Amino acid sequence: MSFAHLLILALIQGVTEFLPVSSSGHLILLPNLTGLQDQGQVIDVAVHVGTLGAVILYFWRDVKIALHGTTRLLRGKVDTASAFLALCLLVATGPVILFGLVLKLSGVDEMLRSTAVIGWTMLIFGLVLYWADRTGAQSRSDTDWTLKHALIMGLWQAIALIPGTSRSGITITAARQLGYARSDAAKLAMLMSIPTILAAGGLAAADVVSDMNAAAARDGAIAAAFSFLAALAALTLMMRLLRSVSFTPYVIYRVILGLILLGIAYT
Repeated sequence: MSFAHLLILALIQGVTEFLPVSSSGHLILLPNLTGLQDQGQVIDVAVHVGTLGAVILYFWRDVKIALHGTTRLLRGKVDTASAFLALCLLVATGPVILFGLVLKLSGVDEMLRSTAVIGWTMLIFGLVLYWADRTGAQSRSDTDWTLKHALIMGLWQAIALIPGTSRSGITITAARQLGYARSDAAKLAMLMSIPTILAAGGLAAADVVSDMNAAAARDGAIAAAFSFLAALAALTLMMRLLRSVSFTPYVIYRVILGLILLGIAYT
């Protein structure tokens, strides 16, 4: 794979993974609209590893708390705030793993990788985000997270397996609808992404190992490095902007792109 192609893939994944605009949708659209070869499992996992590194670094303080809580959770103890955070993340991740297995085993996941599907999900879930952001209260912070809210957000997150929905977008939508402030909604969505990306990488691990060779490893390393840098920059910018800007700019982008894609799909 050429360096330019790797760079494009890494930048698309890095910039769109944590913005509420759907990274998977953009990665599927790239070969659909340009005729470039599909990146394959190795590169797909590599760019996700890069974005995973970015979110862990940005929220390292919270990640350390969750890791400490996980050790207590494994001993059957939920007696600290860190253990409760780890439990909430576990509960929030369950639905997407189960739904992902159903889609993969049934073969439905491949049927959803179309321009028309991405167009509709871009449009519909962009408008749902706008509704939740405009009507949701901002009375809750991330420290108010409960097991009930974690499950609700986890169920919403499972919908993001439909390309174009946006994992971060749908979980932010759920959090805003539940009354979390914008920056706190984004923070919870980002923390939820960590076990979700790890789970997705685990499911693809067998295919990646079987396809791995020296050239693929080199391409994967390049893609991971650039996606890490792009994701860290995009995440930093979004979290800063949320102090003064709503999610409306992302909604406008989603609506415009969705309408363009629907026009392409049906003409």
